[in-house]
Amino acid sequence: MTDFAAIDFETANGRRSSVCSVGIVIVRGGKIVDKFYSLIRPTPNYYTYWTTEVHGLTRRDTDGQPPFPDVWAQVADKIEGLPLVAHNRPFDESCLKAVFEEYGMAYPGYEFHCTLAASRRCLDLPSHQLHISAAACGYNMENHHHALCDAEACAAIALKLL
Repeated sequence: MTDFAAIDFETANGRRSSVCSVGIVIVRGGKIVDKFYSLIRPTPNYYTYWTTEVHGLTRRDTDGQPPFPDVWAQVADKIEGLPLVAHNRPFDESCLKAVFEEYGMAYPGYEFHCTLAASRRCLDLPSHQLHISAAACGYNMENHHHALCDAEACAAIALKLL
């Protein structure tokens, strides 16, 4: 796979629609050609202790940020026609579907691939967590759970394994 968009969401709470940041890395011809990152005012707009512990974001970080439809309007044309790739596809795909539903947006039926599944198939590792799989593929993460860093790691895995 040489043309795709690696995507990662962080959420504010246990609701999949509560995306509070997105990172996207666009790959064409096997090369990274574009990157996108944005904070998002989540719906519902509250943070749990545990999600903040994971990614460090709080309501103060996102209260003044655009809602998902405004952010997605900046992304949709960039990823049109590309398959999406995520590490733990079921999570990121369900977030995308949930936030589309939350805002009454028509979901375009994105094709998704999973680097976690690919890592489990192809790499003999004690764990297939994103940072471990990425390191095995030559990408050392510096800011795990920042959506853009996670999308970059996912892209690195996809370029090696997909």
